[in-house]
Amino acid sequence: MKPDKEMFINVSVGSTRIALTDAGNLVELHIERPDHQRMVGNIYKGLIQNVIPGMQAAFIDIGLEINAFLPFSEIANPESLNNLSFDDDDVRSKKKTKIPIKKFDPSKDLKVGDDILVQVIKEPFSGKGPRVTTDISIPGSLMVLVPNANYIGISRKLSDKYEKRRLRRTVRDFKPDNFGLIVRTIAQGKDHRTLKLDFDNIYEKWGELDQKVRKKNAPALVYKDFTTSDQVIRDLFSSDMKKLVIDDKSLYKRISAYIKEFNPGQVKKIEIFKNKGALFERYDIEGQIEKSLKRKVWLKSGGHLVIEHTEAMVVIDVNSGRFIGKKDHESNSLKVNLEAAREVARQLRLRDIGGLVVIDFIDLQEPVNQKKVYDELRNNLIKDRAKVSLSEFSNFGLLEMTRQRIGLSLLHTVTSECPNCNGLGRVRSKDTNLTNLENWLKKFRVKAKDRRLRIDLHPEMQKYIYETKSKVISGFMWKNWILIEVKIDPEVPIDSFKVYSKKRRKDVTDEV
Repeated sequence: MKPDKEMFINVSVGSTRIALTDAGNLVELHIERPDHQRMVGNIYKGLIQNVIPGMQAAFIDIGLEINAFLPFSEIANPESLNNLSFDDDDVRSKKKTKIPIKKFDPSKDLKVGDDILVQVIKEPFSGKGPRVTTDISIPGSLMVLVPNANYIGISRKLSDKYEKRRLRRTVRDFKPDNFGLIVRTIAQGKDHRTLKLDFDNIYEKWGELDQKVRKKNAPALVYKDFTTSDQVIRDLFSSDMKKLVIDDKSLYKRISAYIKEFNPGQVKKIEIFKNKGALFERYDIEGQIEKSLKRKVWLKSGGHLVIEHTEAMVVIDVNSGRFIGKKDHESNSLKVNLEAAREVARQLRLRDIGGLVVIDFIDLQEPVNQKKVYDELRNNLIKDRAKVSLSEFSNFGLLEMTRQRIGLSLLHTVTSECPNCNGLGRVRSKDTNLTNLENWLKKFRVKAKDRRLRIDLHPEMQKYIYETKSKVISGFMWKNWILIEVKIDPEVPIDSFKVYSKKRRKDVTDEV
């Protein structure tokens, strides 16, 4: 079966966008903006600001306005090794090789004012600082270097025990003491020279990092990870990729040189976009991006999803919509839910939604049908690179899950909070705006002596007043003994107003 995955990179003034499609469907979108440099993977020499045993965490100054958050669970965390094989015959379900972990006592090992080396694992978000770990690692193209450890781990995605044995033997030739090495899936089939070249590259980076740690005072950035485009190429451009199309010559040359060095067989899959027009329009990606920002996602059956972001979680509601069906209610609901489960998995990955997710599928009466929906969602989430934890249906018919959050979701990356509704998604009604205006006039009447005012309103607001409440303005004037002139101003938000004092010749809206 021929690979049907394709990657496209669009470089513009505002951003670099990397799109991954599968059979023409957009499944991942990564955006790198000039005003927001990705922090995940960066290593800092930080300063311990506070240790709070009650929160099981410490706060680390890494040079940002908000301190980084270091949970005690991210200090010598054994879970970071779960996806590695330490034995050529190792099978996840049968056995795991235990790596000795140093016991940690926060009251003894963490002191306020001490230096500490940390690596960012989650971007800062919504007023919270970045999340960091003390488990430092430096990624290369074929392997990852882990200081202060002593093991060789092989990706579990490599199933051939003879290849794992060969890789382990090859890597052992040049692995230094007191360093761990994690061999990535892409290293499969690579010879000794290529593996050694990649190791030398990341070992040199460690040497530069070590020098900075010794010379620089905390807080200081001592290692900067790859750019977003380089990380995506490193992690996703594998043998099952059909082609990579880039619309920027300099980036095309840089990525081609990188691929030629570590995976020369893949260079022929890289193309420069020479056609007229926009790359994302040519391959029908732009329209799919626009759809991925909408609350409502239509299904082929006629049903739809509604995706709502809140501060605490993301809620996804499944509706039958226009779907009628030809069978009984249970069978019709099952059909929509199964289609919705596949689409939910795609949307989570595409929108890069992280944290707690609650899904309200259409109610099913039969437990066996609930199990089918659960299995469908679980099987489709396997394609996701992010860590996912999924629970069975609750007594209320809800399905809860968590998805690893590393960076900002697509919604928060490409949109800003609305200055009119302040993120609420709704604005005050026209009648509420009139009530606010009347209260403003009453307060102003007590505070100031101005008697001639001009009120600027949005055209729709002015039209509403004169067509449905023609006596409102005259009522305001008689009640407050103020002469009022109404002026149309399209720049005024529809749920607001501006007041101008004719006597003082100035805007007085903020005086109340």
